[in-house]
Amino acid sequence: GAVPEDFGPAALKLVEAGFDVIDINFGCPVKKVLGRCRGGFLLSQPETALEIVSRVRDAVPPHVPVTVKMRRALDDQAESRDKFFEIFDGAYERGAAAITVHGRTVEQRYNGPSNWDILREIKQHAGDRVVLGSGDLFTAQACLDMIQQTGVDGVTAARGAIGNPWIFREARALAAGLPLPDPPSLHEQRDALREHFRLAMEVYDEKRTAIMLRKFGIKYSELHPRFEELREAFIVVSSLAEWDAVLDEWYHEDLPGRRRVINEDSPIFSETCEVA
Repeated sequence: GAVPEDFGPAALKLVEAGFDVIDINFGCPVKKVLGRCRGGFLLSQPETALEIVSRVRDAVPPHVPVTVKMRRALDDQAESRDKFFEIFDGAYERGAAAITVHGRTVEQRYNGPSNWDILREIKQHAGDRVVLGSGDLFTAQACLDMIQQTGVDGVTAARGAIGNPWIFREARALAAGLPLPDPPSLHEQRDALREHFRLAMEVYDEKRTAIMLRKFGIKYSELHPRFEELREAFIVVSSLAEWDAVLDEWYHEDLPGRRRVINEDSPIFSETCEVA
């Protein structure tokens, strides 16, 4: 949204629906969102952004944390940097429990590396206030590296978790000093794919779910030993029956999975997922 008056009632509905945290997104760089003066556009509008934070914090019960997601600025102009810190500091003053900062500007979208040096600077500026880092977290090791290199209090994986929800299990293991777990077996992947479709069907009809989940199936496929062939199978899915048929054909044996190979040609670098 973009109208501050809408945020309080919307946040309260989410609390009533059982959500534990309300997260306000001032970081989305997707063109259609920016064109509606939403998401990352609000980093150029400190007064509006901070009014939104105030209205959400005032609307929800005190025990429900309100958090904010931001990119490091709208662009690399000095004015944008100043507006970032105005919103950053002001959000804490208005009751934000934590702020996630992505190390790219909104203008960058997903191009170029996430600037972890700036994340370190932001955390030093924040002091004891809780800052979470984001950007280029495609492996469990990268999650730990960001914490160690920047001093942030935690991290949030976005594109790195699409098709690989096991990144969280892996990161927890490494953080506990344990070996990196094996990649998920094909049956474990199959069960996750079935559950993903089922959950999406709670919101969308079958056809829309099938078409929407094609891109997620493609991302899951990177953990399969025959991922290039499997990708082609997911691309043409248009129903639950076809989704199940792909799973029955490609995941019937409980073989070991493969670890995702990270490179710039990987589907996880695609902007089509539209996540901040």
